Amino acid sequence: MIDCREVMAKLWDFIDGELPRAEFEAIRGHLAECRRCYPHYAFEISFLQALAAVRTAIPAPSRALRDRVRALVTLT
Repeated sequence: MIDCREVMAKLWDFIDGELPRAEFEAIRGHLAECRRCYPHYAFEISFLQALAAVRTAIPAPSRALRDRVRALVTLT
């Protein structure tokens, strides 16, 4: 049996499909029955959907900007 704390700790791994099958199924079962955890899951899924919608509406950063950021990151 999996508890709410463990579900919340592994929620993103669950959403990303990065859990072993048995763990995935345990969390899926918990979310189907838990009134505390399911709203968190639903919010995260809605967040990802909204992010995906915005991502297609906003133009990609210019090559110059990407190069500047890459240069700054490699300096650290």
